[in-house]
Amino acid sequence: MSELLTRGVANLIPKDLAEKKVKTEKKMRVYWGIDPTGGRIHLGHSIPMRKLQQFADEGHHAILLIGSFTAMIGDPSDRESERNALTREEVEKNFKTYKEQAAKVIDFDKVEVVYNHEWLEKITFEEILQLASNFTVQQMSERAMFKERMNKGNPVSVHEFLYPLMVGYDSVIQDVDCELGGTDQEFNMLAGRTLQKALGKREKFVLTTPLIEGTDGRKMSKSYDNCVYLDDEPSDMFGKMMSINDNLMETYFECCTDIPMDEVKKILKGDPREAKVHLAKEIVRMYHSEKDADAAESNFTKVFSEGGVPDDMPEVKAKKGSTVIDVLVEQGLIASKSEARRLVEQGGIKKDDTAIDSIDTKVEEGIYKVGKRKFLKISL
Repeated sequence: MSELLTRGVANLIPKDLAEKKVKTEKKMRVYWGIDPTGGRIHLGHSIPMRKLQQFADEGHHAILLIGSFTAMIGDPSDRESERNALTREEVEKNFKTYKEQAAKVIDFDKVEVVYNHEWLEKITFEEILQLASNFTVQQMSERAMFKERMNKGNPVSVHEFLYPLMVGYDSVIQDVDCELGGTDQEFNMLAGRTLQKALGKREKFVLTTPLIEGTDGRKMSKSYDNCVYLDDEPSDMFGKMMSINDNLMETYFECCTDIPMDEVKKILKGDPREAKVHLAKEIVRMYHSEKDADAAESNFTKVFSEGGVPDDMPEVKAKKGSTVIDVLVEQGLIASKSEARRLVEQGGIKKDDTAIDSIDTKVEEGIYKVGKRKFLKISL
C-alpha cells in the first residue's frame, strides 16, 4: 500500500477529500512553496520536498513554488516578532542556490518550478480588496503567533495579516488539488483552500508534514543555528546527526529516509548509539555517497572516541601577524566576530587542545578546533 498519505504526514485536511482524490487515481496538481529567506536548505525543508517528489513519482503534476515575492515580506508563522523585510536583490541572491540544493531531493525532470512574483507583482489593489473580503479580522487575529504577540504588546503589522492572503492566492493561480507544508504553515494553506472554493476553483486538501527538532532540541531553524544542511560537509553532517536527541531518531528515520518502517523498528530496538550511527550514515549517504558516509563514521570515531583529529581536516596558510579569529572567520569556521567572542569566553576555540583566551591572540602553526566538530590545520 502506498505511503503517500501516511508516512511523514502530520495531518490531512480534510482527510476524506484527500483519500477520495488519491483513490480516483486521477492526475492531481500538488505544490509546495518555499520563501528564499536564506541561502541554504536544511533537513526540515527536505520533509515536504520528499513528499512532493513522492507525488511526482506516482505520476502527479508536482510543483515547487519559489516565494520570490512573499520572501520580501516574510512569513509571520511561528514568529515572536516581525521578520525583517528583504530586498529583491537579497531574495534573488538567496534563491540562486535553491534549485541546486533542492536537486539533492527533487528530480526536476518530474517537478515544475514557478515563481510567485510573476503574478503577485501584477495584482491590483482592487483585486487585493476582493480577496481580503473572504476573511475577517477576527480570523486573522486567531493565529496563535498574532494573539501571543498582541497579548505581549508587541506589534503586528498589516502586511503580516496579508501574508496568508498572498500565499492563498498562490493556490488560486496554481489551481491545485493539494498543498504540502509543515504544520506551522497550516493556517496559510487553509487560507488557500478558502480562496479556491470562493473563486470557483477545484477543492484542495492540505497535507501537513511534521516539524523536526534540530541539534539543540528546538525546532530546526536557521534562526537557532541548529540545522543539518543539505550542503553540509559529510563529517559535519555526520557529527550533527550524532548530536540529536535519541528520542528524535524514529521521526528522522520516518521523515528523512526511505528505510522501510519495519526495518526502522528493528534498528531502534537495538543499541541506541548503533541506531544513531545507522541514521547518520544513511543521511550522509543520501546527500553525498556511501564512501563519504564510511569516511565520516571513521573520522567521528577517531575524533570523539579516540581523541584524535579527522583525516579530512582542511589546511590553510595564514599570514604572519593575523589573529586566530581573523583566519577562522575568513575560512568559514566561525560566522562572525561576535560568535568568536562568545566561543572564546566559553573555551570553545582550542589550539592543540589548549583554549584560546583572547580574540586578539595571534595565529601560530598548529591544529585549531572550533566547538566539537570543526578543525583547521594552519601553517605560516
